[in-house]
Amino acid sequence: MKPRYGSLFALVCAAALVAASPGAMADKKEDGHMTEPEKEYQAGGSPLAEQEMHQDINPKAPKISHEEFERARQIYFERCAGCHGVLRKGATGKPLTPDITLERGTEYLKVFINYGSPAGMPNWGTSGELTEKEVDLMARYVQQTPPQPPEFGMKEMKATWKLVVPAAQRPKKKMNDIDITNIFSTTLRDSGEVALIDGDSKKIITIVKTGYAVHISRTSASGRYLFVIGRDARINLIDLWMEKPDTVAEIKVGLEARSVDSSKYKGYEDKYAIAGTYWPPQFVIMNGDTLEPLKIVSTRGMTVDTQEYHPEPRVAAIVASHFHPEFVVNVKETGKILMVNYKDIDNLSITEIGAARFLHDGGWDASKRYFLVAANQSNKIAVVDAKDDKLAALIDVGKIPHPGRGANFFDPKFGPVWATGHLGDESISLIGTDPGQHKDSAWKVVRTLKGQGGGSLFIKTHPHSKNLWVDTPLNPDAKISQSVAVFDINNLEKGYQVLPIAEWAGLGEGAKRVVQPEYNKAGDEVWFSVWSAKNQESAIVVVDDKTRKLKAVIKDKRLITPTGKFNVFNTQNDIY
Repeated sequence: MKPRYGSLFALVCAAALVAASPGAMADKKEDGHMTEPEKEYQAGGSPLAEQEMHQDINPKAPKISHEEFERARQIYFERCAGCHGVLRKGATGKPLTPDITLERGTEYLKVFINYGSPAGMPNWGTSGELTEKEVDLMARYVQQTPPQPPEFGMKEMKATWKLVVPAAQRPKKKMNDIDITNIFSTTLRDSGEVALIDGDSKKIITIVKTGYAVHISRTSASGRYLFVIGRDARINLIDLWMEKPDTVAEIKVGLEARSVDSSKYKGYEDKYAIAGTYWPPQFVIMNGDTLEPLKIVSTRGMTVDTQEYHPEPRVAAIVASHFHPEFVVNVKETGKILMVNYKDIDNLSITEIGAARFLHDGGWDASKRYFLVAANQSNKIAVVDAKDDKLAALIDVGKIPHPGRGANFFDPKFGPVWATGHLGDESISLIGTDPGQHKDSAWKVVRTLKGQGGGSLFIKTHPHSKNLWVDTPLNPDAKISQSVAVFDINNLEKGYQVLPIAEWAGLGEGAKRVVQPEYNKAGDEVWFSVWSAKNQESAIVVVDDKTRKLKAVIKDKRLITPTGKFNVFNTQNDIY
């Protein structure tokens, strides 16, 4: 029989990969390969896939036509850049630069892409996600000189800045009868919109056009404005005082982004906004009520561990400090946390705190003094003391922690804790957060709960609740991804109850992944997105927190791929 790639070399390489990890082709979860939840998470589409880039002809590389180059570049940014980086110099994955790939050669690379590796590379070919021709194409593409997206500086930002309604022309008082504190800003991922949903009536107030794949919504300190940022780095500033809330300013701050927030320190409420980008690797400080860009700071620099230069350290979570006029900026690939003092932005003061690489998402503890952030590929939680501007702890947790903002509650045995779920395993880590009265529990994993499985993105509770909710939308088992686990905080040893959220939604065909529990203002309802494809029906399911029974199902043809939901009051006050 003819080998798939027509060479003895390919078979030898494939055999070597299998031998390197017994059972490697049988069970991806145990063989070191990237698990399905990890692959789903890392291989999310990047807006850079559509960005025009220059093709540099490398005479040493295999021939590749312009059409092939463009197709391969699209595949790379849709599936590979999240691990290997925009410039292919490595991030959570290994570098794929020509000095390495040319030495390996096309046949070796085809096997590597087809079968994956025990170090975590997905088996793109044997899984059926890339065809034989696409595997060959990608093997040739990674030997080419990496194309670089353009930079995005002040000139480019100002060219996109639109002041739709100047501040002086906006309402002087709230012009609607909506309880804006109980609005849910709901991401409609694939339609490039957010739905503002009234938490009382459960009706859509309005749909606002935004950037592609909105990542988060953040509320200003005053509660008047919503800052919404898409993966394409477009920010919308939405004024909730308007008769019909709508965009009053917008800007693009780069080509790909994830994070935005506004100043919350006393005396600086609503004065500044900040956004961080994946590309270019930088953050920008803006006027809080107009989005006019004021100061851009690059995050390129040395890694915290090996002290090596990294050309594209992406900006992940950003939060506003309550103790100083500062933003807490987490830089993914270098593993550094920057305390950016905005008291004098012309003479910006930045305190650099070394943590661990691959910082991603996180939230405040209940006191709002300590920020806990997941260094996800390092399997650690970093704790920053925002009062003293120093690292309080680095804590080992499960595989690929992904807390969202996490969950704060009082553990009956260990006192105040903050919890995170994980993408890579079924564990839920509870970390003690009170170094005062519960110092023996502080900055330690005091409990490890067993959840439904890996693929968790968000964990949630509320100060008025006795429940802890954990989603698993990226788990490959439909029964798990379409349901949620809920724990009794006062009886954690009992284990979890499973609620069939997707079944309660009463939808037709579709993935029906259940994602991101979010409480209403009162803390007596928890909302879940039931997320299906763009061409299929989705919904939002509202559960009575006390009884754990179905309370309402929100259906509307405009609810296209709903994912994240951000309650205005809870987001404004960092309640989670």
